[in-house]
Amino acid sequence: MSELLALFSGAGTGVAVTCLILVFMALFRYLPEENRTYMDPVPPLMKPVWPLVRLVSYFVGASLPPKVLDWLDRRLQRTGALYVLTPEDYFALCVVLALLLPLIALLPMLSGKSGVLGSVLLLMFVLGAVLPELWINDTRQRRDRDIVRNLPVFLEYLTMCVDAGLNFLGALQQAVDKGPNGAMKNEFRIVLRDIRSGLPRAEALARMEKRINLKDISTFVRAVIQAEKMGSSLKTTLQIQAQQRLEERFQRAEKTAMQAPVKLIVPLILFIFPLTFVILLFPIAVKFMAQ
Repeated sequence: MSELLALFSGAGTGVAVTCLILVFMALFRYLPEENRTYMDPVPPLMKPVWPLVRLVSYFVGASLPPKVLDWLDRRLQRTGALYVLTPEDYFALCVVLALLLPLIALLPMLSGKSGVLGSVLLLMFVLGAVLPELWINDTRQRRDRDIVRNLPVFLEYLTMCVDAGLNFLGALQQAVDKGPNGAMKNEFRIVLRDIRSGLPRAEALARMEKRINLKDISTFVRAVIQAEKMGSSLKTTLQIQAQQRLEERFQRAEKTAMQAPVKLIVPLILFIFPLTFVILLFPIAVKFMAQ
């Protein structure tokens, strides 16, 4: 009797899995072809789950309220991840990981205790939902560091081009063409696109300031806008801004160098000092034991 029940249980599981696969295959047929012409490629870690992300994004993410989509759009803009994910894709990624990680954890724990199993599944569900948020925060931190590091270089390009006789638009184009790749270059490229589409220069720069939300960018944008309103020399303004940003970068480097000895105290106490004492005392201990 037990063998018969096990046979029916296995057959039912196989039928359920087969039906689930067929349902997914039928849903994938309704997905439109993905167009990522103006977007960055999908990160390698997301590629295994990207088909499921597209499926949830198309059938569920598109039905989200506009306020939620606007909020997600602003978050992705501030982190620079909008070149990789749309708001619908980000929501779908959270849902897919929140459901997929508990299923992966369930497979090797089917024979475990129910209490422990429930706790692990809950933990994996929370971890799956939080992982995209952690990735977004890490992306924003790396983007902010890249912007702060490359801003003085672009300001030097702008100063040289304006000094050579170009207007601000031409200088910005040269800075984008010759400047180092990274988040700062992408933001200046967006400013160029906004100005060429008809936005005033002050408004295009203000939109960049709102997207990035960094003190260095805010200082630069406000100085350029004030110079335009007051009719002062743009070359002088850019020179002052470039010099200030370089001085701030040197000050940050000096601060980091001064913090290095303090940060080395913990590894010295926990790892290096004990190992040194072991190396010095081991021959003495061996000689003492031999005598």
